[in-house]
Amino acid sequence: MATVRFDGVTKRFPGVVALDGVTFDITAGSCHALCGENGAGKSTLGKLLAGIYAPDEGRVLLDGAPVKFTSPTDALKSGVAMVHQELSFCENLSVAENLCLGSLPSKHGFVSRRVMRRRAEEMLAPIDVVLDVTRPVGALTIGQQQMLQIASAIGQGARLIVFDEPTSSLSQHEAERLYAIIGRLRERGVTCIYVSHRLEEIFRLCDAITVLRDGRHVATRPSGELDQAGLVEMMIGRRVEEYFPAHVRVEPGAELLRVARLSSPAGFSDVSFSLRAGEVLGFAGLVGAGRSEVATALFGLDRHATGDVWVRGQPVSRASASRAIALGIGLVPEDRKRQGLVLGMDILNNATMSILPRLARLGFVTRAGERVVAQPYFDRLRVKAPRLDTLVAALSGGNQQKIVLTKWLAAECPILILDEPTRGVDVGAKAEIHALIDELAAAGNGIILISSEMPEVLNLSTRILVFRAGRVVGELSRADATQETLMRLMAGVAA
Repeated sequence: MATVRFDGVTKRFPGVVALDGVTFDITAGSCHALCGENGAGKSTLGKLLAGIYAPDEGRVLLDGAPVKFTSPTDALKSGVAMVHQELSFCENLSVAENLCLGSLPSKHGFVSRRVMRRRAEEMLAPIDVVLDVTRPVGALTIGQQQMLQIASAIGQGARLIVFDEPTSSLSQHEAERLYAIIGRLRERGVTCIYVSHRLEEIFRLCDAITVLRDGRHVATRPSGELDQAGLVEMMIGRRVEEYFPAHVRVEPGAELLRVARLSSPAGFSDVSFSLRAGEVLGFAGLVGAGRSEVATALFGLDRHATGDVWVRGQPVSRASASRAIALGIGLVPEDRKRQGLVLGMDILNNATMSILPRLARLGFVTRAGERVVAQPYFDRLRVKAPRLDTLVAALSGGNQQKIVLTKWLAAECPILILDEPTRGVDVGAKAEIHALIDELAAAGNGIILISSEMPEVLNLSTRILVFRAGRVVGELSRADATQETLMRLMAGVAA
């Protein structure tokens, strides 16, 4: 068991005070939530504890003794590990190689692959995950990679684990498995620090809640003393009312997109649907059902896809992403780091990347011209960054997601595919993104919304397509869609 105390902890980055004199305690053997908006300092606090950062001021105490970890390896020696929101694996290496990378088993100076495979399988066993450990990590889904991180932390004997948005990439089934794992860890006396924007799971799992706002400690309370509305108000300093979309009151307009018999070896077949102006078409399904694969095919990223696509009644080729953009199709991808951003570039360059030809004058693009386009969306989405020339890599995960959205909002695409648009985004920003989606639909755009959060799909969608095993197994109107109906179709369970 491990008791943690943050004592006047301050952490600064260029132009940003990420943490400002934060002081509170975490009880040994508890599950303690860290809550706040994107950029509030939650992940930074976890990284300080895990040895990734060092505090500029203040102390971190573990079991009453001050600790100064110089690296994650150093922290792990004291029993502290972190499950990161952003995945970090050697994707060309196998599952076994990644899990054993810090201590490869050897015999006579050579790596023992048999022992390595057995050790990897033993690390996966406690979380009830069955994988071919010889398979490259790059071939796994994001959800499977997230479970590998959890297996690695548990398998290395951590007695204090920081979970940073651990369910952001998991299906409901995988999330339920994680909840059970956390329950077993607590029974063994492991202290869990839980960072999440999903309030339902915070109240389900956590004994106490600490709220941070703009890097400062707001309050630490037993979870039984708070409700969701009160917690949200503490996090963002104002109440957030439940949002009801306006676009559903208006009859959809002309057909913008038609898809017939779309198929691909990537994992879907015989997918057909249409999208009209003013509609939000929800894609519901379990992880691996084929929703994201259909999205990437529509955006021209799957050269093996077959079938027919019409945009505004005209047959089109799906040859490339640039062709899709020219047709007015935009894609907010599921994996923002690999597919949505250039992390080594600043906010402004990322935000205008899709519209540079439009901004060019005599072959040149000016920063002033880029700012005119990007600044309104930067302000609207409340991106927490000191300047538009801040590197995207320096932003929190939720703020990075806002920059991906900014890029496609600036492009003004009439057909917008949103794959998990609110993943890792705080409750305040989520409400604003929902309002923005509704605003875009009400203005006559066609939106395809892919989300693993059923309340999000149910609340925003005009119609919902349900995917299972790469096929469309049902279509529901807004009036007919319920969580139970969706879950039965998604899981293939008869009514």
